[in-house]
Amino acid sequence: MAKVLCVLYDDPTDGYPTSYARDDLPVIDHYPGGQTTPTPVAVDFTPGQLLGSVSGELGLRAYLEAAGHTLVVTSDKDGEGSVFDRELVDADIVISQPFWPAYLTPERIAAAKNLKLAVTAGIGSDHVDLDSAISHGVTVAEVTYCNSISVAEHVVMMTLSLVRNYLPSHQVVLDGGWNIADCVARSYDLEGMHVGTVAAGRIGLAVLRRLAPFDVKLHYTDRHRLPEDVERELGLTWHESAEDMVPHCDVVTINAPLHPETEGLFGDKLLERMKRGAYLINTARAKIVDRDAVDRALRSGQLAGYAGDVWFPQPAPADHPWRTMPHHGMTPHISGSSLSAQARYAAGTREILEAFFAGRPIRDEYLIVDGGALAGTGAHSYSVNK
Repeated sequence: MAKVLCVLYDDPTDGYPTSYARDDLPVIDHYPGGQTTPTPVAVDFTPGQLLGSVSGELGLRAYLEAAGHTLVVTSDKDGEGSVFDRELVDADIVISQPFWPAYLTPERIAAAKNLKLAVTAGIGSDHVDLDSAISHGVTVAEVTYCNSISVAEHVVMMTLSLVRNYLPSHQVVLDGGWNIADCVARSYDLEGMHVGTVAAGRIGLAVLRRLAPFDVKLHYTDRHRLPEDVERELGLTWHESAEDMVPHCDVVTINAPLHPETEGLFGDKLLERMKRGAYLINTARAKIVDRDAVDRALRSGQLAGYAGDVWFPQPAPADHPWRTMPHHGMTPHISGSSLSAQARYAAGTREILEAFFAGRPIRDEYLIVDGGALAGTGAHSYSVNK
């Protein structure tokens, strides 16, 4: 029997919900391109429930305990003597969300002698040291596509929010004011702007498709070029690198995984290549940009706005400069954890566990590391240190 250690974010400050704003969710059974949504044998939750917090338990307790497994759920993941560190030493499986990542460092993986499987309930497994997972024979899997559209919608929202100066204008209303000039002095139309994405995988392509109706000029860079028919359909301009693309763009959105090739990509040098007054959106990973360089670019006016949903570390400390830099639209890594997305990534987590316990292959789309090497989606999306 296995010990499953699940690290989830805290419950709402006023307690776990007893009711919800809506009574149901739209039924979605496949993603663009044909991949089906998760197909576990069963689930023990109602879609639309809060599953990603500690009391939600990803809807796994009844299933795991009925099969004789042990489930430990905690939000305490950082600091000396954390529950995560204490329970990790004999855990067989670790489940974590990108929004509240349990960082599986080389030291932690080496200490977890029984660890066989690390599951990301969501997308993005960079909180797992993939080199160490490979060398220790740990399988890494994530629920691909489960919240890609959720994140893409968040990117569009953030783009419009920055360009139209929405958040400061809303604050005027909250403060009892009505000064229209204050609101519109930084407000522009998105129509006609040049928008580029760094990476055009599931999320990046979904962003491009959702922005196309705004009559913008679309650009992208990716190490895997899109098919010609997709480029023609959306009127895309491809660039060999981010360095080549950003001087042409009024808005740049980052939708790439974090790995050695992307870490620190947006530093002072690349930010200086962007058009003065451009906007930068980052719902990918915080370490793809230089924290202090972004702050400097906003204060100098090189960037007109920065909106991000990702921080390092997570949760971010109270004195993190991104909380107080000007013209930002930061959120606390919520883009991929809507109640709609939670239903999918909880079901996908169970699907992965069902396959693992039954000795069946885990879906190739879900695999990041397997058999001591990058595998499946991981082989397409990630690189490791040689």
